[in-house]
Amino acid sequence: MKNFLLVAAIFIFAFAVLFISIFDSSAINYPVSQSPYQPLVGSKAPEINYHLPYSGNVLPDSPLWPLKALRDKVWIGVTTSHLRRAELALLFSDKRLVMTQKLFEKGEPDIAISTFTKGEMYFPIAVEEEKIARSQGVDTSIFLNKLALSALKHREVAEDLIQLAPEDIRPLIIKTEDYAKDTYELAKDLLNSKGLPVPKDPFIRD
Repeated sequence: MKNFLLVAAIFIFAFAVLFISIFDSSAINYPVSQSPYQPLVGSKAPEINYHLPYSGNVLPDSPLWPLKALRDKVWIGVTTSHLRRAELALLFSDKRLVMTQKLFEKGEPDIAISTFTKGEMYFPIAVEEEKIARSQGVDTSIFLNKLALSALKHREVAEDLIQLAPEDIRPLIIKTEDYAKDTYELAKDLLNSKGLPVPKDPFIRD
């Protein structure tokens, strides 16, 4: 009986994850975007040549969100390649950035800022996984370039979010930008150490 219940629980979980994946239409063809992010009209932030991925249909304000968030954690957890784990962390960060803008546009600033903060916290995970992969002799040069561009893109979008968000939330957005700033600097230093081109940082406000 216990074995039957265990198998049934696993089956239900697997079915639920499959349902979320199909419903959400979240492809891992990274970083190609099914629906490129469009900067807000009137934004003065420099536009970074980096396409953000499609966010999916399930946003953090959906009752299905906890299952999707769990799926993401399981996805990283079962991935054995550290470089692939770094790529997934970056993908999840990028997706949550797009979700953040959608939530602000829907008039849900509290959920939006929470999503933004949690999404930016994937940057340190990506950095750590890249470090492990590099220590194992894996060439991470292409990923480092992506990481630097993503960090700059996050700063671009954050500038738009500052204009979109309620005044009391703007300081939180500015503070959370530090994740992207620190990530860019780290990627820049590593690319420089390899003698590779570094995406230019057009932001001067610090």
